[in-house]
Amino acid sequence: MKVHLSNAETKEILQSIERFFSQELEVEIGDLQSGFVLDFFLKEIAPFAYNQGVEDARRFFTEKLEDLPGACFEHGLTYWHQKKGGNPRLPSHD
Repeated sequence: MKVHLSNAETKEILQSIERFFSQELEVEIGDLQSGFVLDFFLKEIAPFAYNQGVEDARRFFTEKLEDLPGACFEHGLTYWHQKKGGNPRLPSHD
């Protein structure tokens, strides 16, 4: 699945790429070159991050689904337990 960035996001990322090249590599690049770098990373590296995100989401929902009976369970036959004294004919399930 292709990563879509807004114009504002793209602008911020391009500025960050240009700053990285300038400060860390001591190379000045412009918008065109930083755009090529961004396109490269989006096509070559972003899928790995995307796939990891999908796997993290799958694991999260699987864990929640496995715990669904515990998280969404309601005891039945609780009417008499809520009454003072209860009903002596019904066994207690506490």
